[in-house]
Amino acid sequence: MLRNRVFGPMERAGHTACSHSPVALIREASNINIMLYIDNLDISTTEEELRSLFMQFGEVIAVKINRDRVSGASKGFGFITMSAQSEADKAVSRLNFHPINGHELKVRLALPRAQRGITGPIIKP
Repeated sequence: MLRNRVFGPMERAGHTACSHSPVALIREASNINIMLYIDNLDISTTEEELRSLFMQFGEVIAVKINRDRVSGASKGFGFITMSAQSEADKAVSRLNFHPINGHELKVRLALPRAQRGITGPIIKP
């Protein structure tokens, strides 16, 4: 007998329920990279400086400092992608409030982007 189900976000995105078996979840979890949010960067801090700082705690997959589209100047924050949760946790605990180029870094796990709806003006009825 089929029951009415509430579909989660994974199923709405086209993933089937069978892909959530314990074995599939373990395989999927082993391939997940952990993204860290880095704030309070000095404008002179480079991606290479951040990479070498975070490599002390594990494998760094990617480094991205967000920049202004017009001027190219650093916006003072960025993201680091690390290969394992334990490495990311170690980096957060050791590098949060760590001084670099005269600024204390603020390091935490990055939050997922909120799902975006239709953008534009809100029209009241």
